[in-house]
Amino acid sequence: MWWNKAQMTQPIEDYALIGDLMTSGLVGRDGSVDWLCLPRFDSGACFARILGDEENGHWRIAPLDAADGERCTRWAYVDDTLVLESYWETDTGAVKVIDLMPQRDVAPEVIRIVEGISGRVRMGSTLRLRFDYGHVVPWVRRSNGDRVAIAGPDSVWFRSEPPVRTWGEDNSTRSQFPVAEGQRVAFVLTWHPSHEPRPEPVDPYAALDQSLADWREWTAQCRYEGPYREAVTRSLITLKALTYAPTGGIAAAATTSLPEEIGGVRNWDYRYCWLRDSTLTLDSLIATGFLDEAHAWRRWLLRAVAGDPADLQIMYGLGGERRIPESELPWLRGYAGSAPARVGNAAADQLQLDVYGEVIDSLYLARSAGLPAERHAWRIQIALLDFLERNWHRPDEGLWEVRGPRRHFVHSKVMAWVAADRAVRTLEADPSLDGDVKRFRAMRDAVHRDVCDNGFDTERGTFTQYYGSRELDAATLLIPRVGFLPPDDPRVIGTVDAVRAELGSSGLVRRYSTEGVSVDGLPGDEGAFLACSFWLVDALHMTGRETEARELFDRLLAVRNDVGLLAEEYDPVAGRQLGNYPQAFSHIGLVNSALTLGG
Repeated sequence: MWWNKAQMTQPIEDYALIGDLMTSGLVGRDGSVDWLCLPRFDSGACFARILGDEENGHWRIAPLDAADGERCTRWAYVDDTLVLESYWETDTGAVKVIDLMPQRDVAPEVIRIVEGISGRVRMGSTLRLRFDYGHVVPWVRRSNGDRVAIAGPDSVWFRSEPPVRTWGEDNSTRSQFPVAEGQRVAFVLTWHPSHEPRPEPVDPYAALDQSLADWREWTAQCRYEGPYREAVTRSLITLKALTYAPTGGIAAAATTSLPEEIGGVRNWDYRYCWLRDSTLTLDSLIATGFLDEAHAWRRWLLRAVAGDPADLQIMYGLGGERRIPESELPWLRGYAGSAPARVGNAAADQLQLDVYGEVIDSLYLARSAGLPAERHAWRIQIALLDFLERNWHRPDEGLWEVRGPRRHFVHSKVMAWVAADRAVRTLEADPSLDGDVKRFRAMRDAVHRDVCDNGFDTERGTFTQYYGSRELDAATLLIPRVGFLPPDDPRVIGTVDAVRAELGSSGLVRRYSTEGVSVDGLPGDEGAFLACSFWLVDALHMTGRETEARELFDRLLAVRNDVGLLAEEYDPVAGRQLGNYPQAFSHIGLVNSALTLGG
């Protein structure tokens, strides 16, 4: 197992997710919460150890005789919930630590309950609060037996139930206490704006019971009953956990700056909502029975894209915010030394023409699935189509947000075809809607000819990454899924084979080649992209290679960590996950591939 013990950097897959549907945290197998943003996914972290070291904030609860970095004996989520149990076995007994963030009424809270299983174990808690991504040390004082930490706009209350001995040491709050069989000690960390009064304290044990009930009630809605139910359910829970409940927006990941290459610079902030995920997200939610979430995601989508079609962005904030300025955090050394650590994402300002197709395809899917119509949705689609009709021939930055020159990316053009095709289908199904169906048919035909004439390498029998290139792109695996060509078309089969051969990595798939002068304008390398590997599963299935599709899907299931989570990428040589974590795009791919294999 790769693990930089000198710097106490745990593998990405040695973390589990907890969350309250507005923000989330990562709990390590060593009992330390190393990432927590309050009060939203995109807020400043008060625990940022995962991107730095202990002095950047963390909260560890473990047996006193457990060395720094020592991991729990085993851990698991409580059946179909987001409540985590970590078990520790020592020479004197056994305990478990229960971690959760209850769905909030007022304030975000992290609850950690230590429960004795056998014998008697002495436990320790070390809490280091560091606001603003590990940069600000708060002022900590006692108040009626509890601790309160304040710095600028942030205030955190810390208490235990029953009370245990607590003291300050090295700019941290420490506690030690014994736990015998059947005993429980709960710790509650509560955030609120420093100018507001303290929220009413919660009963941690009642909150645990309610959280278990809430998650069980939610997962009971799942309609999927196929052979991969455990994996599908865990992925759906993860998607739900990445949902910002007030708006319905789904964050692409819970973290920022977890690297695509250890020691590299490909470190981005994914705590925002990408339009590229929209169709695949809706597909998975509708097909598995989560219609409330599908409604909420569509409403978020319509609010976010409202406005001038020329100003359509590829990503938005959790509430639909447009400004996501990118900056670096120089006081953080980065995960395992992978600097810089970044917040915000400058790719929000890129031109990616494929997102027009993603939005229109999503709204077409929602209509086809019978979601109640939004009266203004079609007018928005017509406005987007009018813009795309005038601009689809332009080069852009493409799906992968390259930071090199704009190019005529094949995937972008294919999604422009999707936009026109879905408009034609909608108008054919409902001629009462406004729109010139002949015009959109002409656009659809023109884009199709352009892609086939300029984006296909006749010598190798494959679609390429961009016009005039010999490079390949895993996004072309989506060509049969979106209906651009039928699965049995020789050009589709040739593309699947070429991508598999040239972008394959120990059976998985890379997005594109990073060798030589990379198309993305960045130095270094990256791992196999998990969403693309799921796309290959779908493509193999659609082209009649059922056995190979199932074998690859099983290989991908084995990449998950022991609590069922996936990052963005995977390094098959080192056997570790890479990139931001957990990644919605990867889990969406898992759900949709399971649905595809199940017919």
